[in-house]
Amino acid sequence: MAEFSIIEQYFKQARLYQNNVVLGICDDSAIVSPPPNHELVICTDTLVAGRHFPTNTSAHAIGWKSVAVNLSDLAAMGATAHSILLAITLPQIDHAWLKDFSNGIFDCCAPHHVDLIGGDTTQGQHLTISVTALGWVKKGQAIKRQGACVGDYVVVSGQLGDAAFGLQHLGHPLQQRLDYPSPRCLLGQQLQGLASSMIDLSDGLIQDLNHILLASKVGARLDLETLPLDPALHHLPHTKQWQYALAGGDDYELCFTISEKNYQQLIQKELSVPVHIIGRIEAPVGLRLYYQEKRQDLDLHGYQHFAQT
Repeated sequence: MAEFSIIEQYFKQARLYQNNVVLGICDDSAIVSPPPNHELVICTDTLVAGRHFPTNTSAHAIGWKSVAVNLSDLAAMGATAHSILLAITLPQIDHAWLKDFSNGIFDCCAPHHVDLIGGDTTQGQHLTISVTALGWVKKGQAIKRQGACVGDYVVVSGQLGDAAFGLQHLGHPLQQRLDYPSPRCLLGQQLQGLASSMIDLSDGLIQDLNHILLASKVGARLDLETLPLDPALHHLPHTKQWQYALAGGDDYELCFTISEKNYQQLIQKELSVPVHIIGRIEAPVGLRLYYQEKRQDLDLHGYQHFAQT
């Protein structure tokens, strides 16, 4: 089966959600007409079989997740998702797999009115999926990692540690959070003009929050008893709970900093997901962890994309 037949059968949609897609899948490049007074926000993530998802993960879940992790990056900037491009390397042509995979792609795109407008399909030894996502944000309104201020709350959405627990307990209901992360697109937009900095949690809270602290040249205190955990984690020893919640990764929740005044404005909104204050930004650089007012010295680092040598 030729490359273009695969694209035509599994990845080309008759209907586009966005009326400013001038040209979608059918040419050398896609053409998009940007809305006035907006900036283009672009991100890319790659998923490799056996590295970013277990090899026995369903094709539908792989398709969903490959989109969701990119929409999460757009959400972390406060952007509105617009469209994606898909580059996929297939070891072989499996029609049943391709059907389920493309359904996963489109099922994740649909709630956010995201179009698949282009990409590339090729053959190789290992299943590899790269998605590039495009979104819009009003000029000057993007929420960056830099901007956290002393006195700001540190806040997270949803629950932490679910995906890491699910990875270690395949078949448990929390595996759903590993396979089908929920990009917090609406919350990201609701935080425009309120959050001082933001990041999505892909590699674990400690590692990702440290990106904010380094960019903003500040420190933070986290109170571990305030971490939002699923009841399945409550029976575990504290050190195991913290391992999952602080360093497990794959949460794809939003972590943001926000002033007390702006937080009061935020909670007056009808939020799409619960948010939880877990700490505060402080002047001394570095991240400090406390449990019931006692300092905790934990050797946790988050997900490493390359093995340490």
